[in-house]
Amino acid sequence: MSSTSDTADSSSGPGTPLAAATRLITGGRDHNGAALAPTLVNSTTFRPASVLEARRMATQPRPTHFYSRYGNPTVADFEDAIANLEGAEAARAFASGMGAISGTVLALCSKGSHIVAARQLYGGTRQLLENVCPRFGIDVTFVDGTLPGAMAGAVEPGRTTLVIAESPSNPRLDLIDLDELGAIQGPFTVLDSTFATPLGQQPIAHGVDLVIHSASKAIGGHNDAILGVVAGPADLIDWISGFAALQGACASPADALSGLRGLRTLAVRLQQQSATAAELARTLVLHGAISEVCYPGLATHPQHDLAVRQLAMMGGLVTFDLAGGFDAGTKFVEALGLVVHAPSVGGPETLVCHPASTTHVGLDPDDLALDGIGPGTIRLSCGLEATADVVADVCQALGSSGG
Repeated sequence: MSSTSDTADSSSGPGTPLAAATRLITGGRDHNGAALAPTLVNSTTFRPASVLEARRMATQPRPTHFYSRYGNPTVADFEDAIANLEGAEAARAFASGMGAISGTVLALCSKGSHIVAARQLYGGTRQLLENVCPRFGIDVTFVDGTLPGAMAGAVEPGRTTLVIAESPSNPRLDLIDLDELGAIQGPFTVLDSTFATPLGQQPIAHGVDLVIHSASKAIGGHNDAILGVVAGPADLIDWISGFAALQGACASPADALSGLRGLRTLAVRLQQQSATAAELARTLVLHGAISEVCYPGLATHPQHDLAVRQLAMMGGLVTFDLAGGFDAGTKFVEALGLVVHAPSVGGPETLVCHPASTTHVGLDPDDLALDGIGPGTIRLSCGLEATADVVADVCQALGSSGG
């Protein structure tokens, strides 16, 4: 496992390559001029120099000074910063993480397409693949993405268009072997890397075609922006961007600015959040009220070796199961004082949610059970408070829940 400061970009220009933590500060500044803070260009439309210039912009991918549904200077700076961090040629921002996922899926797939999907996915993504894709004549096969060879084995040569996975997964933090995903030949490979962030892992370096983030989470980092992004090869991003302009889920310049601001402090935030999560996980495994703790940084985690191999940081999320089931989960959440009950992750506040009632409420009981999401499953996203205060609040709430 390498530290964030050791992750360098060999293509960052002449001289010593810049570490990822440095590129968080230097990236996404092409449209800033002399301003140090990100510059908000809030215009929806721009005046072209001539009719020919208007035609040129109307027919090129991702123009920045034409009409903001196609592209915008502030949004372009955010996209460039993400592409640089991911080692990608280009990126496209969307109005949300689900906008990025649905835009990518529907841009690359059509009637008769076949998708292989890891079961370990955010509930909204699962619902898109299970309920929406079949309406468009797109078949989806779900597999256990943690089983070696499962995704590759489900690929139907000549028919499978897309293989999609999420790692670490929501909510149980299961890991997908990125080398295995990247080695699949034929279909496009896509990874939702939201929980890892660009500092935690580099899917493209493992051969994965496209990486997606809900930038509303740790990238934005302040619970004030709804934003998604997909990064990958320029030709694929251009194709996805053409569909995105028709789909209309374009990123707001104001949210893109918040995303850029969030990137500037991502490294220090993720370090604190990861430190708190690690300490909390170590505490929870010793508590009698907990039947299981899911945190890849624990040496006892079944995928710990894989985590060490492909994650630069273990992240700020911990998922655990309360032995008392739904009643214990409800009492625990409502007994918390410092920790906030809210359905998101990656913000400055420590947040807790009950996945079966929120993020995965659309799944039936059989699917929940198959995915290991029980009535007592709790997902906790560590914030920026003092580690000891977060651990103390969780422990007192566990006492109140009957543990």
